[in-house]
Amino acid sequence: MIINNDVQVLIVDDDKDVVEAYQDLLEISGYKAQATTDPTQVLAMITKNWSGVIVSDMYMPGLDGMELLAKIKDFDNELPVILITGHGDIPMAVDAVKKGAVDFLQKPLQPTELLTLLEVLLPKRKQVIEQRQSLNNTVSDVLIGDSPLSVKLREQIANIALTNKDVLIDGESGTGRRTVSKLLHHSCQLSIGPYVEIDGSEITCTPDLQRTMISVRSGSLCLTNPHKMPMEVQQWLCRFLLEQDRQGKKEVRVLAIIDGDAEKIVESEEMLPELFYFLSQIRFAVPTLRQRTSDITPIFKHYLKCSCKKLNKAVPAVDKAYINTLNRHQWSGNIHELKSVAELYAIGIVKLTGQERSKPLEQMSSPLDELVDSYEKQVIEDALYLFTGRINEVSSYLQIPRKKLYLRMKKHDLDKAEFKVRPTSEF
Repeated sequence: MIINNDVQVLIVDDDKDVVEAYQDLLEISGYKAQATTDPTQVLAMITKNWSGVIVSDMYMPGLDGMELLAKIKDFDNELPVILITGHGDIPMAVDAVKKGAVDFLQKPLQPTELLTLLEVLLPKRKQVIEQRQSLNNTVSDVLIGDSPLSVKLREQIANIALTNKDVLIDGESGTGRRTVSKLLHHSCQLSIGPYVEIDGSEITCTPDLQRTMISVRSGSLCLTNPHKMPMEVQQWLCRFLLEQDRQGKKEVRVLAIIDGDAEKIVESEEMLPELFYFLSQIRFAVPTLRQRTSDITPIFKHYLKCSCKKLNKAVPAVDKAYINTLNRHQWSGNIHELKSVAELYAIGIVKLTGQERSKPLEQMSSPLDELVDSYEKQVIEDALYLFTGRINEVSSYLQIPRKKLYLRMKKHDLDKAEFKVRPTSEF
C-alpha cells in the first residue's frame, strides 16, 4: 500500500505497542503519521515525490535499521531518515549518520527531540520536492519525448541535479550532452557562478586550467575531452578535486563529456585512471535518436514550430508519409541533424532520405517561371531572416556558393543589411 502524500511521517518498528505510542504522539502534536511493523515493505509504501520523513528503529527482524537506510538512500538519497537506537548502539548510530541518516535519537525517546527534528526536516523535504518538480517541468520542456529512455534520462537528471557532485556525461555527438550539462548547472547550488565550456585540447599547461578554475568559481565547468589535456594537467585536476572532497567545500563542479569510449581511453593511457574515477562517480548516457525513435516526431515538430515562430510564419502541415520517412531515417547526427531538417522544412526545403526536394509554398496559380522565381526569392528571404543576414551561414544552409547566393540576391533585389538585427531604442 502506497502512503498518501499528506502523510508526513512513516514510523517503522517491529513492536506494535511502540508504533502505536509514536503514532499517538505525532497525531496529538498535529502530524499525520502512518506506521508499519514490517521494514521490508517500506520501499513499496513510498514514492520519490513523497514529502515526508521516515523514523525507524535500529533492530528489526528481516531488515535492520542500517540495511533499511541503505535501501532508502539508493531509492532517494535526499529522503530524511531518523534512527531510534538504544544507548549501547551509539557508535553504530554515528556510523549511520555518516551513511546518510539525518540524525539518531536514543531510547527512551524524548518527544520534544523528535518534534524539534520534524519541525526542521519537513519544510526542507517539502522544498526539495518543490525544486525537483520545478526541475522536472524545465527538463521536460528542454528534453522532449516520452520514450522510456527519455523518461529515465529526465529522472536521472532530476535525481542528481540538486547535488554538487561531478558528473560524466556519455553519448554520441549531437544527442544533447551539452544541453544536459547546462540543465545540471542551472539546477544545482553552484548555479550562482558562471557556466564555462572548454575542450581539453585548449588547455596546454597547468596555469591554463588554474586560471579557468578561478574564473568558474561557484559555478560549473563543462570540460569536453579531459583526456586531451597533458598528463601533468590531469594530475593537477585530480589533486584539485580530491582537495575539494577532503574539505567538503565545492567551489567548482566539473561536468565532463568524453567523445568516444571512456574505458578504452583510460586503457590506452590517454587519461589517468584516478581522474576517470573522480569524474565518473556519477555517470549516465544520453541516448541516441536511434534508441528512442518514438521521440523523433515530437522533436521534429518542436523545432519546426520554433523555426516558424522565429520566421513569423504559420507552421506548415506535415504529411504522414514524410513523418514515416523521418522515423525510418538513421539520424547519425542525432538531434542536431533532426533540428537542421526541421529548420529547412520551415523555409520550404524538404530533406528526404537519399534525396532533397522542395515543397511548393503556393498553388499553381501563376506561370511556372513566375512561381519558380517567387519561390526562390521566398526561400532566400526566409534563410536571411533565419540567420539575420549572415551570408556564410545562409550559403551553407542553402548549400550554394556565396558568389551564386549574391547573384540570386541581386536578381531579387535582396540586401543582407535589411535582415540584420537592429538594437531596440531605449526610452
